[in-house]
Amino acid sequence: MQKEELKKILVICTGNSARSQMAEGFLKHYKKNWEIYSAGIKPTGLNPLAVEVMSEKGIDISKYKSKHIDLFLYEKFDYIITVCDNAKESCPTFPGNTEFIHWSLNDPASVEGTKEEKLIAFRKTRDEINNKVLGFI
Repeated sequence: MQKEELKKILVICTGNSARSQMAEGFLKHYKKNWEIYSAGIKPTGLNPLAVEVMSEKGIDISKYKSKHIDLFLYEKFDYIITVCDNAKESCPTFPGNTEFIHWSLNDPASVEGTKEEKLIAFRKTRDEINNKVLGFI
């Protein structure tokens, strides 16, 4: 049996508050031996609704912090995954032979309404991210 190759991945979003954090959580859940990080172009803090909907899937992202992409500019990654169109357009260049992947995901944090309406949007995006992650790995 062949040993699985380790990967280093950076997931980028605009605010690093929901989509990229959920993607980081799913990737870490499925690939515990991979190095996985997330960052934002303009970090805004972890969205509590992202934490809530991920906990429904048994994944705890409550200790995650929003990080600025500048922290990772000189690191080499196997994959950079952008999860919003703004991040794709604003993504800086990285050293090495990095493969760029783009997932255009709706921002659940932009949904207005009751908490339940917002949770529905977060769950929808969470499930879409999970499917993308499963397809990727």
